[in-house]
Amino acid sequence: NTERVGMIHDGESRFSINGKPIHHFLGTSTFSEYTVVHSGQVAKINPEAPLDKVCIVSCGLSTGLGATLNVAKPKKGQSVAVFGLGAVGLGAAEGARIAGASRIIGVDLNSNRFEQAKKFGVTEFVNPKEHDKPVQQVIAEMTNGGVDRSVECTGSVQAMIQAFECVHD
Repeated sequence: NTERVGMIHDGESRFSINGKPIHHFLGTSTFSEYTVVHSGQVAKINPEAPLDKVCIVSCGLSTGLGATLNVAKPKKGQSVAVFGLGAVGLGAAEGARIAGASRIIGVDLNSNRFEQAKKFGVTEFVNPKEHDKPVQQVIAEMTNGGVDRSVECTGSVQAMIQAFECVHD
C-alpha cells in the first residue's frame, strides 16, 4: 500500500519536526539520522563492519539472495537467468550459486557489469541490446528450450515478461 503514511502497527508517524508529524514512505525512512523501528525490522551487525559497505549490502543483496533461495528455489544443477545485475541481481546470482545452479545467465543492458557479476556466480552474460531477437529467445536457444528458474531484479515490466518467457515449459 503505497499510500500508507504511518507505521503498520498503529498508523502513527515516528518522526516529527517542530512538533508536526513527518510521514513515512512505505513504513520506512531511509535518510533519517535517527529512527524508531519495529524490532522485526532490525538486524544486528558486527560493530567492526565498515558502514560505507554495510549500507549497500543491507537491502539489495539480501533481497536478491532471499528471492532466489526462498522463492525461486533452484535445485543443484539447474539453470537460472538473472535479469538486472545491480545489487539485487548480484544477490540473486549469489543465491543461485549457493543453491548449486550449474548455469547462471546474467542479463543486463550494461555489459560492464559482467566482470563483477562473475564474482557472484554468473557464468554467462547476455546484453539484450546486442541481439536482433528478443532476449528470451536468445536464452531459449542458449539453453535448448529455456532456463529452469528466472529472477527479475529491475522492476521493468518488459524485463518481467522476458524473465517469465525465458523459462522452459
